[in-house]
Amino acid sequence: MFDNTCKFIAEMYSPDFATWLLGEPITLTKLSPTELSLEPIRADALILLQSDEVVLHIEFQTEPDDDMPFRMADYRLRVYRRFPNKRMHQVVIYLAKTESEKVYQTTFTTESLRHEFSVIRLWEQPSEIFLATPGLLPFAVLSATENKVATLQLSAAAIDQIADRRTQSNIAAASAILAGLVLEQDVIGRLFRKDIMRESVIYQSILSEGKEEGIEVGVHRVAVNLLKEKIPIEMVSKVTGLTIEQVQSLLITDVEQSE
Repeated sequence: MFDNTCKFIAEMYSPDFATWLLGEPITLTKLSPTELSLEPIRADALILLQSDEVVLHIEFQTEPDDDMPFRMADYRLRVYRRFPNKRMHQVVIYLAKTESEKVYQTTFTTESLRHEFSVIRLWEQPSEIFLATPGLLPFAVLSATENKVATLQLSAAAIDQIADRRTQSNIAAASAILAGLVLEQDVIGRLFRKDIMRESVIYQSILSEGKEEGIEVGVHRVAVNLLKEKIPIEMVSKVTGLTIEQVQSLLITDVEQSE
């Protein structure tokens, strides 16, 4: 859920990410892993964005991954095979603070092959980077700030100033979800309005998943999937629009069916 939320905002607000990661405020379009040769490796964990001259490869990670260096080298070669004249920038963005040495790995080496990529550990980044740009606001609470609540309050205040309603709802929903990595749900719930959350692309994607089987059934199914991913009940309620009681009922039913 956290990785997918990051992918949503990276795709929708690509100029903000390009300015941050490439130093250029260019608009990037999504490049599907299926456009590259061979089968994608863990395509759910990555996003590929491209312009006429550059491919931006981002991996959002909540936890360290043993295969990350190899995956970065593998995708660099795949992109080179497909677009030999495009430059490529690769970055792994770690969301949750960890003491693992794996989050410091920036190379893949085997015999005579050496490949380098960039790594960003959000908990080491200044909050100002994210608070100054709408598309990056959801990351502010995960940055190098001692007062997470105060930083989330600043994010919420900045979101309230966004004129475009759709952008406001998308950034609010993403901010609330990512804040769940570091803050309690009651704190998050006080800062983000439920009606704004329901208008977000995240919520709308839930509705679209339910079209073929009925909206209500579809929302219930997605809520159960979120619960299986250990997403807190309060957050599932906010994202799906279900009441706390309805989500708790789904949780009980799912447990009973699995026994």
